[in-house]
Amino acid sequence: MEVVGEACDAIDALQKVAQLQPDLVLMDCELDGIGSVEVARQIHHDYPQTKIAFLTTQNDEDTLQECMKTGVAGYILKTIDIRELFEALRDIAQGGKYLSPSMLTLLVADLRARATPGGIRGRSAILTHREKEILKMVAEGRSVKEVAWLLHLSTKTVEAHKFNLMRKLNIHNKAQLVTYAYQKKILRLPALAS
Repeated sequence: MEVVGEACDAIDALQKVAQLQPDLVLMDCELDGIGSVEVARQIHHDYPQTKIAFLTTQNDEDTLQECMKTGVAGYILKTIDIRELFEALRDIAQGGKYLSPSMLTLLVADLRARATPGGIRGRSAILTHREKEILKMVAEGRSVKEVAWLLHLSTKTVEAHKFNLMRKLNIHNKAQLVTYAYQKKILRLPALAS
C-alpha cells in the first residue's frame, strides 16, 4: 500500500482524486465543506474505478444507510484495530466490501424488522439529504424564511420539505423535531465548558 495523497476538506479531496486517481479513498464521514456523502457520490460518479471507504465515529443506522447509497465499499468505525483496518482496506482494494461488525449487526436487525409484518413502518421515513439539511436548520431554531434564504430556495419549497419530513417521521411539533434531530445525531449538543 502506498499513500499517494491527503486532503484537508471536501473540495481538496475532490481535487486530489481528480489529480491522482487513486485505487482507494479512505474518507472521514464528517468532512468540512460540501460533506463527505456528496463527495463520495461525486467520486463514485466521476471515477467509478476508485473504491471508497468511510472511516467514522458515526455508528447509527441512518448515517450508515445514507453513506451506503453513495456506492462506498466500506464503512469502518474508528474503533477498529490497525491490523484489521489494513485487512479491510486490502479487501476493499481487491473488490470486496467491509462493514464494521456492529454496523453489520444493525443492518441485519433492520432487515429482520422490515421482514416482520407491521415491522418498522417509519422506515419509509428515510429522509433525503435536503430534508435532513432543513431538519437541522429548523431544529437549530431558524425560521422557514431564514432557511429558504440560506439554501437559495423559495419559502414554499422549504415549507413543502418541512411538511414531508414531519409526515415521514410522524412528528407533530417543533419539540419532537428537535428531539429527533438530537437522537439521530443530526444536531449535536454543544460541548460544555469545563
